[in-house]
Amino acid sequence: MNSPETTQGFPGRWWTRLDDERILCELCPRACVLKDGDRGFCFVRQNLDGQMILTTYGKSTGFCIDPVEKKPLNHFLPGTSVLSFGTAGCNLGCRFCQNWEISKSREIESLSESASPGEIAAQAQSSGSRSVAFTYNDPVIWAEYAMDTARACHERNIKTIAVTAGYIMPEARREFYSVIDAANVDLKAFSELFYQQVTLSSLAPILETLRWLKEETDVWFEITTLLIPTKNDSAEEIDRMCDWLINNLGDSVPLHFTAFHPDFRMQDIPATPAATLIRARQQALGIGLKHVYTGNVHDKSGQSTYCPQCKLCLIERDWFTLGQFNIENGCCKFCGQQIAGVYENEPGTWGAQRMPVFFSK
Repeated sequence: MNSPETTQGFPGRWWTRLDDERILCELCPRACVLKDGDRGFCFVRQNLDGQMILTTYGKSTGFCIDPVEKKPLNHFLPGTSVLSFGTAGCNLGCRFCQNWEISKSREIESLSESASPGEIAAQAQSSGSRSVAFTYNDPVIWAEYAMDTARACHERNIKTIAVTAGYIMPEARREFYSVIDAANVDLKAFSELFYQQVTLSSLAPILETLRWLKEETDVWFEITTLLIPTKNDSAEEIDRMCDWLINNLGDSVPLHFTAFHPDFRMQDIPATPAATLIRARQQALGIGLKHVYTGNVHDKSGQSTYCPQCKLCLIERDWFTLGQFNIENGCCKFCGQQIAGVYENEPGTWGAQRMPVFFSK
């Protein structure tokens, strides 16, 4: 049971008191040491009077109902709707951030919507959403709010989704993912130097999270890599990444290659050509991954799901709109091959709609 909210904010977890009223944040590998009044790198966790405070609990930059494929998740309740929301801040410092207005926000005023975990779960249920997604900025930094919301969702049989970079310490990771049903993990590159220079973080903890998810949990997860021209799109790096995925996670983990567009502090790099994504997808399939997708470009073939055995189309996608659906009891209707993922015999019918949601007070 969480401690009651104070006038200063919500009591945070995963920290240790040091000397001179300093505290050590133990939520993520950044391990920020905070003097009284200091905020962590993420900006939303603060030392106030020797206590860790989460300043964004119950506050959001907005709520929206999306197709689950937009997370992106192609093997988790296809065609269904998901109530998505995020807060502010981030524990990574990606120069190419595509949601920088939210993740780099230093203005609490940007958190224009307020909603309790119970209100969010009730809204998801009343809207017909099958799941709630913690997204837009990394839910790791507001884990207490996400976890409370996840528990409220599970009471109403609503699934939970985390869209995250996977940069989290083991103790917090175990608790956080215990209430998560599915995740999309951003694998931003397969180079420690890239992580250090471009994201101000480290690759090793992300790989540890991915291995842990596979070996220790039942969380369904997919992986997204944003391909940035000249930075992480070489054939050699994609080779190494795909080899690691197969050897550590198996050949059925879905991998999404998505297109970069110039933004934030990386506006001197051109947008990713569709041909780069198509080439990367074919390369990954050739190495042995069974389910590889393209994103942020119009590529009907690269966004559809195929049976790895008979090669026939199982889920046809045109952007976020589904066409034919040929999965029954989790297997290919044509040859009976089991298809990795979480399915129902009939897909959802939400389509490509995007519907903002407002909580009136």
